[in-house]
Amino acid sequence: MNDAQLADRVAAVRAFNRLYTGVIGVLDEGPADAEYSLPEARVLFELAHQDPLPVTDLRKRLDLDAGYASRLLARLETRGLITRERSDEDARRQLVRPTAAGRDAFAVLNARSTEQIGGLLRRFADEDQQRLLTAMRTISDLVGDRRRDPALVIRPPRPGDLGWVVERHGALYGREYGFGARFEGLVARIVADFAEQHDDPRQAFWIAELDGERVGSIACTRGPDEDTAKLRLLLLEPSARGHGVGKRLVTECVEFARAHGYRAMELSTVSILTAARSIYRAAGFEIVHEEDFDDWGPNLTDETWRQEFYRGTRPSR
Repeated sequence: MNDAQLADRVAAVRAFNRLYTGVIGVLDEGPADAEYSLPEARVLFELAHQDPLPVTDLRKRLDLDAGYASRLLARLETRGLITRERSDEDARRQLVRPTAAGRDAFAVLNARSTEQIGGLLRRFADEDQQRLLTAMRTISDLVGDRRRDPALVIRPPRPGDLGWVVERHGALYGREYGFGARFEGLVARIVADFAEQHDDPRQAFWIAELDGERVGSIACTRGPDEDTAKLRLLLLEPSARGHGVGKRLVTECVEFARAHGYRAMELSTVSILTAARSIYRAAGFEIVHEEDFDDWGPNLTDETWRQEFYRGTRPSR
């Protein structure tokens, strides 16, 4: 990234900050003319979700220094919204609890906030609401404390998912590997063929989600003969890497093929896709054919991988 690109990106972030600051001004639980300041409202929020709460934990969550936290808690205690006490387990630790009045105050603030945010969301159609929430999750993932174990869901495709698979293959592989329009066209044909035969019981398609966001895909289709299935369209978004999503998708696909009477499974990939090739190898696939080609832009080596399924005792080698 050069200096000009950095300047443009800094300007874009600053413009977003100005816009979002205005939105937050409307949605603050404690605006300037309200009964509670924003820091006071945030304390009541934390106490509503953990009672009692050690003062040290509260300070960490809200990023407060000791002096400011002490003054803030003293104001809330004077107003009868909280109580402070020493921990029975460790007298050096101070615990904070909401009073009945504090819980009532939070209920009012929470209802007000819910109505304000609901009013904002109702300005948009459902599709735009989903886009907004996805963008918020993306920002949270990149700049916040990232969850170590996001929730992974493998599910059948829903309306709009197949188009997303084509778009993301084209965008991702074009950016990372220089694949051109012919590659995206191939993906579109595979997806179209599946859609036309979606009721075929020996074919299946899966979408992977992490915390509700689409991050991957895979399909099991008919291969060159009735006994051979084909693994196709394995896709992993960069945000999904390192979470075991690729392994889960491939396992799902292979087990489906086994369960539906296929005796073998094949797939096609290219030699530069090292991460995908590692997943295939770990799942039991082996290279059976290689061929150079340049249909997608760069010079590539096409690879055919195959796995035989055995019923009963597998013969020794």
